[in-house]
Amino acid sequence: MDNNILKNVKGTFDSLPKDQIIKQNIIDKLRKNFELYGYLPLETSILCNYDLLASKYAGGAEILKEVYTLEDQGKRHIGLRYDLTVPFCKVIASNINREITLPFRRYEIGKVFRDGPVKLGRDREFYQCDVDLCGLEGTYPEIEMLLMAINCYNELGIDIEIEWNNRKFLSGLIEECGIEKSVISKVILAVDKLAKIGENGVKEEIKALDISNQSLDKLFNYFKMENSELLNAFDNTTNSQLKEGIVEIKMLNDYIEKFNLKECVFTPYLARGLDIYTGTIWEVFDKERRITSSIGAGGRYDKIITNFINDGNSYPAVGMTFGLVPIFEIISKNDSDVFYQLYIIPMGKEFECLKLATDLRKKEIKTIIEMNNKKVKKAFEWANKNNIPFTIVIGENEINTGKIKIKDMNSYKEIEVEINDIQKICEIINR
Repeated sequence: MDNNILKNVKGTFDSLPKDQIIKQNIIDKLRKNFELYGYLPLETSILCNYDLLASKYAGGAEILKEVYTLEDQGKRHIGLRYDLTVPFCKVIASNINREITLPFRRYEIGKVFRDGPVKLGRDREFYQCDVDLCGLEGTYPEIEMLLMAINCYNELGIDIEIEWNNRKFLSGLIEECGIEKSVISKVILAVDKLAKIGENGVKEEIKALDISNQSLDKLFNYFKMENSELLNAFDNTTNSQLKEGIVEIKMLNDYIEKFNLKECVFTPYLARGLDIYTGTIWEVFDKERRITSSIGAGGRYDKIITNFINDGNSYPAVGMTFGLVPIFEIISKNDSDVFYQLYIIPMGKEFECLKLATDLRKKEIKTIIEMNNKKVKKAFEWANKNNIPFTIVIGENEINTGKIKIKDMNSYKEIEVEINDIQKICEIINR
């Protein structure tokens, strides 16, 4: 067979057991925290009508460049979902006042697809782990979501920094600098790259929009102000969007200070490129910057579902995604690769070994039995190669005496116990 056929499509990877176990552990910890905060599981279709994905209420022109599209046998134009937010909006719009009542909290963990640049921590086929809440306004949901995020990453063992801002504030700030409303979205897309390409790079990009140097200098001077000075600089402004953004920032900041969330850093130029965001936005970074891109992000998007349903009511929403791929890249560097706890080696006593393994598995001891008739020395070598911490050899002598020896493969010390004392065996292995 042609080796090229066997190659993965660029930006996609097979996840072998060693990696998949780590990913499942991450997902399990996230799921536990999502449910602690009242979010319910939801599953949506990977295949979507392209018109749904391309809607002006969805991701905007930039993200549509990365949509994988296809045509089915009925000549329908279809796309693979590029995130879990738009399908969530579809579910709300399709089920409101029937299966779903507001406020509604959901989490979904599933694959999404983007035909974009490939780099460390960013693939073309990847999992998103999302939480979203529809039906509540204000900053109360945002602070709870930030608290949940901090709890999740703490449990995963990752020190984080959360950069946050407000899209009303940023849009109003740009307008305050004399920049026309018609190009504000494009300015936001450029400003979003500030941390990556620097001030000069952003200015060059914005200049193509025929914006004066005076306006640009004014904007970047605002970005360089101390936060308190910046937020108090517009007490007399008539810009309603800017005023609303400042009020929301101060309310959320009050919560952040009361909870002493040192992880949260107000960043006035943070933009989050997608047009869907209407209020608070944030991005989560590994504090050690082992991954340079964000490892989680979220924000308020009050218009998507409102515009989908279009029944005269408002459907405010806020959501967050946790990046499984970049989280995995960080955790896998420090993982000890212990997938089995115990390796049982039969010496002609297969039934007795299977019985012991069955009893231990009922106690959630991850147990594997040697089934290839390896010699004891070779079996021990295999245990060390696979980082299995404990082994037990069971032969005629062990059955006759009713006693076995649990071998610690790190210290090579042996502990003798009764073969039927399952509780004692578990205590030794779980130390």
